Amino acid sequence: MSNQNYVFVLDTNGKPLNPCRPITARKLLNANKAAVFRRYPFTIILKKEVVDTPEPITLKLDPGSKATGIALLQREKVVFGASLAHRGQAIKASLDSRRAIRRSRRARHTRYRQPRFLNRTRAKGWLAPSLQHRVETTLTWIDRFIRFAPIGSIVQELVRFDLQRLENPEISGIEYQQGELQGYEVREYLLNKWDRKCAYCGAENVPLQVEHIHPKAKGGSNRISNLCLACDKCNAKKGTQDIKQFLAKKPEVLKRVLAQAKRPLKDAAAVNSTRWALFNRLKAIGLPVSRASGGLTKFNRTRLQLPKAHWLDAACVGKVESLLLLTQQPLLIKALGWGCRQMVQTDKYGFPRKGYRAKQKVKNWNTGDIVSVVAGKFAGITGKRLKTVRFKGNFDIRLSKELVISVSRNDIKAVHRKDGYDYKFAQV
Repeated sequence: MSNQNYVFVLDTNGKPLNPCRPITARKLLNANKAAVFRRYPFTIILKKEVVDTPEPITLKLDPGSKATGIALLQREKVVFGASLAHRGQAIKASLDSRRAIRRSRRARHTRYRQPRFLNRTRAKGWLAPSLQHRVETTLTWIDRFIRFAPIGSIVQELVRFDLQRLENPEISGIEYQQGELQGYEVREYLLNKWDRKCAYCGAENVPLQVEHIHPKAKGGSNRISNLCLACDKCNAKKGTQDIKQFLAKKPEVLKRVLAQAKRPLKDAAAVNSTRWALFNRLKAIGLPVSRASGGLTKFNRTRLQLPKAHWLDAACVGKVESLLLLTQQPLLIKALGWGCRQMVQTDKYGFPRKGYRAKQKVKNWNTGDIVSVVAGKFAGITGKRLKTVRFKGNFDIRLSKELVISVSRNDIKAVHRKDGYDYKFAQV
């Protein structure tokens, strides 16, 4: 079994073929039978045409608020895994900053602009920019995988509840909660809501128990807003005490627990808002698209004894009998965006603090390009991003937070052009 992802293969006409092992791709490159087509995800292009029909691959998705898991499967073999980190929070912060700057202009003596009230209607299915970004970014990568691999079908985790009602439409009451997937949805919800920590002491990486904030012995209900997670020590110590009595000497913890219990799960709300929008856009692609349960995903992962990871969750989406992991090192993709369009930067008070921003592209080089240094005193440095490009020809490369080097554009070679994403591989 290889630790690395399989390599995508195209024939000379750009037709996607079955992915191959890294050692096979290396042999083809050394024999001059193929060339590197793309660095991330690593793709090679053959120098001949292939007539054979490749075996179809299933693309599975586990959409999340902060990251989306992606897995490519040939039957029950996982040949590629990736985790796509979204930038929804960064978009929200940028919009908040823009709003603050616009509001500050209202207090200054600027030119009069007539109010525009006729362009405020929102189209049907409108999503906030930070949510729409999640849909568009996921679709971008699905389109790339369709171009690089023979994708035959797509499976998306769509609904949060189990499939018992589909199997038995007449099920109701307590029977609905006592099936094969009993408790998985509630526990997963609580783990996300309480950040997989004890609500009282903050302990992590310990067995956590579902605990009633208002004791059940004193009339507390089983509503999700009355449940939290507690370690065995805190749960036993609290017993049937009222939470105000239990945390009488910790008023800050009491205030936090009561506030967090009433607070809705923001990440779950974001996923709920984008889930159906993504599903409808997937159906428009033209490939068979099926949906699966979030509870079933957790059930499959637990049954197969797999660790918690976005790409493994994606592999477990839908009906899964068994999985053979042919990779252990998924590609970690992080959305960075294409830069800021604001010409003049401002300080926290809204006043200009810099002059006009220079263009990012200089003689076919762009800020954010991944390069290798092939000549000069820094020769041998590879896989680093350009921090600054200048018309004079000397570019800055950041090696760490403190160390920045300057190299000539004649001494560097492009590894991967800027495409709005950052790439790295998970540590094995």
